[in-house]
Amino acid sequence: MTATTDIVPDSERSGLIGVLPPRLRPFASLMRLDRPIGSWLLYWPCAWSVALAGVGGRWDLFLWLALGAFAMRSAGCVYNDIVDRELDKKVERTRLRPLASGRVSVRSAWVLTALLCAVGLVVLLQLDLVAALVALASIAPVAAYPFMKRITWWPQAWLGLVFSWGALVGWPAVMGILSWTPLLLWLGSIAWVIGYDTLYAIQDMEDDALVGVKSSARRLGEKGPAGIAMFYALAVTLWGAAIWSVRPDWIALMALIPAALHLANQALRADPKDGELALKLFRSNRTCGLLVFLAMLVVGLSSR
Repeated sequence: MTATTDIVPDSERSGLIGVLPPRLRPFASLMRLDRPIGSWLLYWPCAWSVALAGVGGRWDLFLWLALGAFAMRSAGCVYNDIVDRELDKKVERTRLRPLASGRVSVRSAWVLTALLCAVGLVVLLQLDLVAALVALASIAPVAAYPFMKRITWWPQAWLGLVFSWGALVGWPAVMGILSWTPLLLWLGSIAWVIGYDTLYAIQDMEDDALVGVKSSARRLGEKGPAGIAMFYALAVTLWGAAIWSVRPDWIALMALIPAALHLANQALRADPKDGELALKLFRSNRTCGLLVFLAMLVVGLSSR
């Protein structure tokens, strides 16, 4: 075993991962069990869509979609690390990841990916046929995502495409059909993801420049806060349009005010030179997702 494989990141010595048997810790690290924020961010568009559809008595969908978001986000992280293992070796923040450091074999990582996808399949079987087919259609763009940072300055836009896909699944899971409403939710979520993932990318700007990885944070540079504000404003506008399509009432739009204020605070505080603050603001989007969910739930239930 090389010296590199003997080094274990601090995240595997404490918290949820730290209580697991040592042999399982690298696999838990691959799944990012110490960073559940990704599962939350993948889950919220699913929950928004179900809520705005009025739930339709399918309260169990919130739990099934939460399980699906956890499984598929974890599978996506493992797959991303498989693809990026050589790049990860060159970046300070990622060089100790299990695949980059050699603590987990590529074969074992693929087996873990398959097991997590099997959990996703169980969730898929709980959905209406239309919703299940829409969910399956996400496989191709998800598979393409890790390569986007090599070919475009806007991999955050592609991440938005796939991380928002649940907005297209939740609505037909309740209503049985697709419509303009989930499409507007999806487009709004894409703008939201571009905004918050630009924040996330700020912390890696120097390392990304060294290894040639592209990102919206690098593209925007000092204009990053203005770009984030623009995408957040677009997100709120599109969410408002989705609400209007269900309940054309100005009072209904007021449900989005808490989320809009939360996003405005993020944009105003963003600093392209402060990676630590950017990470803190990024993580606060878990709360933003909750605020949007409450808005969609109030409107959805009051419109049925």
